[in-house]
Amino acid sequence: MKFGQQLRTSLIRDYYYYYISYDDLKNSLKTPYVTEPTPSDPHPQRRAWTEDDEQRFVTELEGELDKVFTFQRVKSGEIVRRIKSSEKEVNEVLARQQRIIEGGARDGEEAPSEEDFMLLEEDLSDVIADVHDLAKFTQLNYTGFQKIIKKHDKMTSWHLKPVFAARLKAKPFFKDNYDAFVVKLSKLYDLVRTRGNPIRGDSAAGGGQQNFVRQTTKYWVHQDNITELKLIILKHLPVLVFNPSKEFDVKDSAISSIYYDNTDTWELYTGRLKKTEGAEAIRLRWYGGMDSETIFVERKTHREDWTGEKSVKARFALKEKNVNAFLAGKMTVESVFEKMRKDGKKSEKEIADLEQLAREIQYRVITRKLKPVTRSFYNRTAFQLPGDARVRISLDTELTMVREDNLDGRQRAGKNWRRMDIGIDYPFPQLPPEDVERFPYAVLEVKLQTQAGQEPPEWVRELTSSHLVEAVPKFSKFIHGTAICQPNRINLLPFWMPQMDVDIRKPVSHRFGISRPVNSAGYSTGDEQLDDDSDDDSVRGEGEENGDVDSEDARRLREYRQGRDPYEYRNGGVNALDVEERIAAQPLNSEDYPLYDSDEEDEEDALLAAKKAGGPKYWILLSKQKLERAGDLGLKLLSKIAPLPKPTPIPSNGATVGGLVAGNEVQAKRFKAPPGKRIHVPVRVEPKVYFAAERTFLSWLQFAIILGSIAATLLNFGDTVSLASAWGFTVIAAIALLYSAGLYLWRVDKIRKRRATGSYHDKYGPTALCVGLFAAVAVSFGLRIREDGWFER
Repeated sequence: MKFGQQLRTSLIRDYYYYYISYDDLKNSLKTPYVTEPTPSDPHPQRRAWTEDDEQRFVTELEGELDKVFTFQRVKSGEIVRRIKSSEKEVNEVLARQQRIIEGGARDGEEAPSEEDFMLLEEDLSDVIADVHDLAKFTQLNYTGFQKIIKKHDKMTSWHLKPVFAARLKAKPFFKDNYDAFVVKLSKLYDLVRTRGNPIRGDSAAGGGQQNFVRQTTKYWVHQDNITELKLIILKHLPVLVFNPSKEFDVKDSAISSIYYDNTDTWELYTGRLKKTEGAEAIRLRWYGGMDSETIFVERKTHREDWTGEKSVKARFALKEKNVNAFLAGKMTVESVFEKMRKDGKKSEKEIADLEQLAREIQYRVITRKLKPVTRSFYNRTAFQLPGDARVRISLDTELTMVREDNLDGRQRAGKNWRRMDIGIDYPFPQLPPEDVERFPYAVLEVKLQTQAGQEPPEWVRELTSSHLVEAVPKFSKFIHGTAICQPNRINLLPFWMPQMDVDIRKPVSHRFGISRPVNSAGYSTGDEQLDDDSDDDSVRGEGEENGDVDSEDARRLREYRQGRDPYEYRNGGVNALDVEERIAAQPLNSEDYPLYDSDEEDEEDALLAAKKAGGPKYWILLSKQKLERAGDLGLKLLSKIAPLPKPTPIPSNGATVGGLVAGNEVQAKRFKAPPGKRIHVPVRVEPKVYFAAERTFLSWLQFAIILGSIAATLLNFGDTVSLASAWGFTVIAAIALLYSAGLYLWRVDKIRKRRATGSYHDKYGPTALCVGLFAAVAVSFGLRIREDGWFER
């Protein structure tokens, strides 16, 4: 969708006059025609862009920037005042409730009613909707300025982008951080929702939680949807504040982790990517700025489901000043926990477990020569009931991966356990491009602890299936950062890499998102009161129904927004599918169509390597490839010529968008890794997979033995026909034996390497065996009948 169309479909009615006039600015970039348009030349050449045109355009652009900036400042101040007013009202109601409970009520004072709390909840919901609308307004206008500047530079060849960047910094309407609003509203909404009795418990993020197991699913969130997602979650779960007595500070949400690995073998990266049994990740994590004194040493261990164990994360705390000595083995494990043992706050068994963990990590770092390789930084907003870990949702924004190694002749961390030239100053402008990867999305983690057979809350299911998130199972910051920052050393890429090139934004889900109370005056374009897909008068704006002066604005807004995406609200507003879902929902041309060409990439890589080396190996591989392609082409031609029934093509219903339909063909994108690299497709391997392959081989072996026994029996008859039949059955038995042995070895090799090779089933072997057995029996019967002279009778 073009931005002008996106702007029209995303307008908020109450903010209608304060958006960037994108269409007017775009028209200002068009100079008059040199000659009048004619039927033969409807688009003649335009006059060249002059300095006067530039000054005129810049003046208009400055006016639009000033309009947007002023409105954003005013609206932000209004939200702050409304939050303070709501806070005052909530505190007054709760104080009155507390006086009634304690028996110190004033004369004529009554306890707060359910209606009082409902009114407070509606007021807060309205404020939440205001924050949502302002965030959308800011994001949309910032995108508009970026788009129009890009269009200006392209159409006029005058470079305005660097100059206007300074003017944007002078009026940074887009730099407002809404996290403070979210935290404050979360606290107030939780007080009102629980009627003044919020759930209390331990909110500690580190100290009390040493070993914990959760069912975790991960999602990507587009930057446009971050604030809306936070506001939706806070209406169900409060923001988890680790220190409620302290005023909210942005740096309190910062989390940094240093991941370790062997820079020669990359064994920890490979193990975590392939999800091998017992694969470990070792990292050092701290919360807040670089001045944090407490460092958590963590080890994550992957366990396969068939083992009956769960993947677990274990950690212990270490003082920052002792980290280098501990990792080098100069500091003993006993001295690390000496103070903990003296304090007596933990039992001897807990301390012994921590000592065992520290001893194993220290041994692993020293013996495996593990060094710091990748740092991940992000700001985390966690949502959870204090002391209740059944549902925990965290949203990591401003995710950044940074190189920490000393490779390529640069001393980044030196002999220290982390580099010291950066802190939490996102976006880390001092770093060279090759040292940093700024992840374009936020990462949502939904962590559930539910009993067997228990379903997660309904709102969680709605959230994770909405347009706001894109599921990316098993996404890892360590794996992604290492693969991106080490392009010359990492050749095995995670399976989500091709997904980075797909726009994860989706059409708005029907009746899901931030909504205002029914009696509220304002609403956004997503509300039901203004449905622009209806042409009749039965669907009107709120102002139209009441017959007030807002009906004219609603009419003009509807007329302005006629260019919406025809697929956005198809089928009554049901959420349309994203790119991968649309591809998966359509039948593909081949039943063995590979989504990732991992095997082909291996063959092409081997061919390229042989071509560089030269010699007969290259010509052998090239001839093999040509013969395989010629054989495939011959099979396709035979399948087209063969007189077999062909499926009738089903006409497209137009439900597929994004350029995926060409006639009646579904155009599916094949993801291909760069030369020399391979996409790792996760394959789950359990012991029963090996047993299944072995049972299949034994079945073939049993069949071959039966055929061999038949052949041996026929030899005992001694005549010519029996000898010929015995030879036929013996040949078939030997072929079946060799074929099954080769197939078994191939399958075991692929299973051991965890390769998803499209299909493990045998399409040709059973058919060929049946045909050969039928031919042998038919020939045997024919010879016997001929010898006995049955045809002569």
